[in-house]
Amino acid sequence: MVHKKNILLVSLGILLLVIGFFCLAQGPAENPLSLTIAPVVLMIAYLIVIPVGILWGGKDQKTKGD
Repeated sequence: MVHKKNILLVSLGILLLVIGFFCLAQGPAENPLSLTIAPVVLMIAYLIVIPVGILWGGKDQKTKGD
């Protein structure tokens, strides 16, 4: 079952991807924004936020009859 936390984390990851690619597209190749900040933001989004959003397991609500 998809929980609200999962949707929020994946949405945050997608937002970070958009921000990262926007920073990557700025200025010339020597721009510190596109050389350092953009790759770090993209790595955080791809390697931490989106996988945690997908794999986060919430507590299942079990009924007394199970």
